[in-house]
Amino acid sequence: MFDGLLNSVDLTAQDFIWLTVIVVLAGIVRGFSGFALSAMIMATAVVILPPVALIPMLWWLELSASLLMLRGGWADADRGTAIGLVIGSTAGWPIGLWLTVTLAVETSKQVALAIIVALAILLLSKVKLPFLATKPGLYGAGIMAGIVSGLAHVGGMVVALYVLSSDAPARQMRGSLVLFLFLGSITSMIALLAFGVMDFSGIARGLVFAPPTLFGVTMGQKLFTPALAQYYRPFCLALLGVLAGAGLIRTQLA
Repeated sequence: MFDGLLNSVDLTAQDFIWLTVIVVLAGIVRGFSGFALSAMIMATAVVILPPVALIPMLWWLELSASLLMLRGGWADADRGTAIGLVIGSTAGWPIGLWLTVTLAVETSKQVALAIIVALAILLLSKVKLPFLATKPGLYGAGIMAGIVSGLAHVGGMVVALYVLSSDAPARQMRGSLVLFLFLGSITSMIALLAFGVMDFSGIARGLVFAPPTLFGVTMGQKLFTPALAQYYRPFCLALLGVLAGAGLIRTQLA
């Protein structure tokens, strides 16, 4: 039975176990922060699967996590901002996917990890960009999130940078990210199908790894308490920066 499962996801037993551990840990981070599920998986699992193979799996994991967190996210989110970001990201997704299917596998690995490192540094530095508070800034951030999502599936971090510019409370930022990722999953599926990225292996991996991901998300939600909420941004971003940096070094040495 286990061999049949491995065949369906096209993974070795060792890779399957490692990927399960990764999605549980990433789920904990997602449940706590409201984002970073895809970024964390991309930063670590890229040594197991190339980004173009991870992206369709991540779509299913993000959708599962968003459905679990949607009730609280809808209540806490800045809905106008989330919808504006989704509109922008819809335009950016095809560009990112075109880059993903055009670049060589090793190149796409390095680009994906470099994006994660750069965004983590920006967010940790608490960069304030006044332009983002404008309407063009809103849609521009959405377009960039779509491009980064199509290329490395870490658009949530671009959106986090946008929300950070408004000094939103942690709960509102978390809710806006949850709502953005949920609404964006609809338009991103259209782009994935149009570019032929959503294949059987991606669907199978998404469905198989959704339960352990949701287990992690549930654990992470329990950690989001008023006492710990103030620490969630630096914790998640420092972790992502370290993981992506280590992954980038590995690809350079391989």
